[in-house]
Amino acid sequence: MHVEQILTNARVVTDSEVFHGTVALRDGLIHDVSQGGSSLSQAQDMNGDYLLPGLIELHTDNLEKYMNPRPGVDWPSESAVLAHDAQIVAAGITTVFDALSIGDVNPKGDRLRQLPIMQQAIVQAEQQGHTRAEHRLHLRCELSHEKTLGIFNELVENPLVQLVSVMDHSPGQRQFVKLEKYREYYQGKYHLSNAEMEDFIERQIENSRRYSDEYRRSIATQCRQRSLSLASHDDATMEHAQESASYGMSIAEFPTTKEAASVSHRLGLSVLMGAPNVVRGGSHSGNIAATELASEGVLDILSSDYYPASLLQAARILSEETDGYDLPRAVRAVSLAPARAAGLHDRGEIRQGLRADLVRVRSHQKQFVVQQVWRSGQRVF
Repeated sequence: MHVEQILTNARVVTDSEVFHGTVALRDGLIHDVSQGGSSLSQAQDMNGDYLLPGLIELHTDNLEKYMNPRPGVDWPSESAVLAHDAQIVAAGITTVFDALSIGDVNPKGDRLRQLPIMQQAIVQAEQQGHTRAEHRLHLRCELSHEKTLGIFNELVENPLVQLVSVMDHSPGQRQFVKLEKYREYYQGKYHLSNAEMEDFIERQIENSRRYSDEYRRSIATQCRQRSLSLASHDDATMEHAQESASYGMSIAEFPTTKEAASVSHRLGLSVLMGAPNVVRGGSHSGNIAATELASEGVLDILSSDYYPASLLQAARILSEETDGYDLPRAVRAVSLAPARAAGLHDRGEIRQGLRADLVRVRSHQKQFVVQQVWRSGQRVF
């Protein structure tokens, strides 16, 4: 006998409309979606709250904050993953791509040392069924680092890897075309002296010249061969966007200009911007604002990046404050659009036959507050 859950008296948000309705779940899937309420005794009353598809996060380094909660403090990795997972699911995220950074820009950092520890902890927690959200791996490849290609070749074999992004954070281009912003960001973040900063800049420029183009070509080729989704990062010019399209990339992460975003969108790349950018009202690096791209019709996906709760809040802001956006369109940017871009065709919207990944959300003043979360029909929050 099939076990069925019925969620009724909800404001159901589909990919195209919002209506008062009922959603039935069976065997981990959405069994039925209908307008109106249910009078069945087993039906759960949603009290008029919104019912959204589970949010899908493609790019977050939130786990790093739990691995190293303070400078010099290494937290036990399994505990860190579970704490990160709890925050993710509490934000309404049911599928998360944890970003593993290959190649450390930080001259005083130890991301490379933490990399295998983080990977093992994520894989172990996922395999043992300890996570509430579903975790996949996103390999962030810093092209201006000598060890990046070798480490990528080792990690790409992991079956949880489904998304790869390539980036070059060397100064004078892309995210940091303004050298003063580069100095401000890295010197402040890593507490470098003036001499250390000058040496860092010189070394990064030289590494970019030596490795970036070769590594970009090699990684893109392997992603095509393995049918992995590939993302560009910080494209700033029409030429950058055209190059990314020529490599078969499907996502343009954080383009820094309207020109790069518009060309990427026109060439079929899904333009991804940071949800914190929307919530804060602009970029911390002084680049293009996500809401400006939304107004231009070239914003496709939002990512919480470093703040998981920003994903749902940014969708609310888009739906209420941006011309051309209603709630279904805003929700698509945090569910269906990232699912499609990452090759996940079994989730991302409330539709019969898809996975029963759902979020019950209550609107309170200017906040969306997560009430309940289901992953494959199982209550996880």
